[in-house]
Formats: sequence, C-alpha cells, structure tokens
Amino acid sequence: MQVGDILDFEKVLSAVKGSDYVYNFAGIADLDDATTKPLDTIHLNIVGNANILEASRLASIKRYIYASTIYVYSQKGGFYRCSKQASELYIEEYRRRFGLNFTILRYGTLYGQRADHKNSIFRYLKQALEKGRIKCTGTGDEVREYIYVKDAARLSLDVLDKQFEDSHVIISGYHAMKLSDMLKMIGEILNKEIKIDYDNKENFNHYIYTPYSYSPRIGHKLVSDRYLDMGQGLLECIQEMDRIIHNQENG
Repeated sequence: MQVGDILDFEKVLSAVKGSDYVYNFAGIADLDDATTKPLDTIHLNIVGNANILEASRLASIKRYIYASTIYVYSQKGGFYRCSKQASELYIEEYRRRFGLNFTILRYGTLYGQRADHKNSIFRYLKQALEKGRIKCTGTGDEVREYIYVKDAARLSLDVLDKQFEDSHVIISGYHAMKLSDMLKMIGEILNKEIKIDYDNKENFNHYIYTPYSYSPRIGHKLVSDRYLDMGQGLLECIQEMDRIIHNQENG
C-alpha cells in the first residue's frame, strides 16, 4: 500500500505501475464541501483525475474505473457535478486518443457502516440515537434511491466483466423512497418516537425528486439479485453507531 497525494504525479505513477485495473475513488466526494471549495474541487477532482488517467495510460493498464455521480444527469450539484462531468469527458477523450478502456460508475445515495458526519443517514441515525430528534433540510418529500455501501462495493467489482468495458453504469438503490418514510423507518427500528424537524427550505444544490434534468450519454443501471434491504442496512449502521457512542461514553 502507498500513501500519497493524487496531485503528486510521480507518486501516482509509482502507485499505478504494474496494475491491470485502476479504480479512482479519490477527491472531494461531498457535494456540500464542493459548493464552498470550488478551487479545491477543480484541483482534486479534475487535475487529480487527469494525473491518474495519465499514469494509467503510461502503465498500459487494462481498464480505468471512475467513481462519478448521478448528478451528471442534473442541473443541480454545483461545482461537484461540474467536476464529475469534466472528468468523464477527459476519460472518454483518453479512450478516443489513447485507447484507454474505462468504466464510469455513476453512484446514487450511498449509506452504510464506516460513514461519517458528511453522510446524511449517518447524521440522522446519530441524532436519533443521541437526542431522539432529527433535524434535516427540506420538506421530507425528497425522493432518493438509497443503496447500502456493501451492495455498491460488490457491484463495483462486477463491472470488471467485459460487457461493462467503455460504458457508463448507474449504481443506485432498488426502490425509490421518500425522505420522510426513511426517517419513520429509523423510528420503528429504534422502537421509539423520534421527533423530526424539517426546515422546509429548498436546497438549490440537491435534487428533490429526480436527478434527471436532462439526458447526456445514457447509463445502464446495474442491479443484483443479492442485496441488503433498507431496514437491515439501517440496523447494521445503528449497531455500529451504538458501539461507537458507548465506547465514547466509557472513555
């Protein structure tokens, strides 16, 4: 394992050397962070991606797998969406110019273990466990297709199959769910009444019902017949979070 900065080309080149497949999950992954850090987003998400692309070309890898977002279909998403769209264009151009095969993964709303406060479901679960009250942006009518991180990880490996070469793949949940219904599910799992406070404000960077504001290149949604349903996924997150909270309390 190597630890380094994706903006350090020599370090990236050293890390990529000898690889058959390269996954790029690096950069700013939080949409709200990108909103307040446009220059960092450009450097890490676009220049960093270009560094890894160039290193992959020089290393003659078999395929480049890039973590993008369903926000590339949208007019929402701010600088985060811009950085992902730009990176996708660079990846496609590397294929045309240099023959570097790729698979672009457009992720939906992820949740699961090992998350932190930047993940919305992590924040909701932590508030529910610690305070019995959840504060969230919006009205509760927002719709998402939540996908458990382990399911997303498995599908992210399945795309190494030849059929996904030089394609765009959507990885999101199996069922559309309103935010309010998901929060009610948390209360039922915890078996207690959770007070929900909506601020009823529109978030101009996040979509409400669908990310599909327009249609660029079409991506085919990849699903599996093995997946963790939302209730079980939330339960695993709660168990992990409960252990963390108790460990903190016991010092």
